[in-house]
Amino acid sequence: MPSLQLIVLASAVFLLAGIIKGVVGLGLPTLSMALLALWMPPVEAAALLILPSFVTNVWQLRPWSALGPVLRRVAGLQVGIALGTLGGAWFFGAPAGAAGARTLLGAALLGYAVWGLAGRSFGAFMLGPQRARWLGPCAGLCTGVVTALTGVFVVPAVPYLHALGLQRDAFVQAMGVSFTTATVALAAGLAGTGNYQAADVPLSLVLLLPALAGMALGQRLRERLPLAVFRRCFFGGLGLLGAYLMLGLGP
Repeated sequence: MPSLQLIVLASAVFLLAGIIKGVVGLGLPTLSMALLALWMPPVEAAALLILPSFVTNVWQLRPWSALGPVLRRVAGLQVGIALGTLGGAWFFGAPAGAAGARTLLGAALLGYAVWGLAGRSFGAFMLGPQRARWLGPCAGLCTGVVTALTGVFVVPAVPYLHALGLQRDAFVQAMGVSFTTATVALAAGLAGTGNYQAADVPLSLVLLLPALAGMALGQRLRERLPLAVFRRCFFGGLGLLGAYLMLGLGP
């Protein structure tokens, strides 16, 4: 049985990670792994992430009434993510976490964040329906391969979604759709290759509660943030994630 101290510390981690995910729409697995790995083996930390990560991704799909149009906009991306992740998991066996792959991914995220924080706009890079129709599956396939290599499913899916010109809440919702697809596809791919390890379900269920509470608080904060502040929070979060990967701090 886990100690009370472990439960309290882990609950605080998931509360903080949930708040950040609620505000910017991403970051719960990365922040949780970074903090939990300070006092437990990464394998155990990863086991605790399964339910909170999946459920908070599904919760990010709300409001359900607005989900239909968002799904239609990003359907091709989801097909590509599923195929790329399953194929990558089959080919690579499991997220490699190789230093080179994670460093390159971190550099891409950091560069993208600096570009966004500098006030750049997608402008000419905004995708119309025709280009989005064929670029979506391509971006999804690339995202799936990156997921299989690193376990991080942000690039190039997030820049693609940004280029669609979605409103703030629809953009966060679309990220939730993509992250859910990647999580399910990766779990299926790993299970199919015998590399999936069952988590400590009881403790993971306990930690789901602070993660959901934090996400609810974060979503309320996001609703009150001016668009410019949200943009800075979003790109700042991506920059921290990129630096985290570049410095090799991940497990």
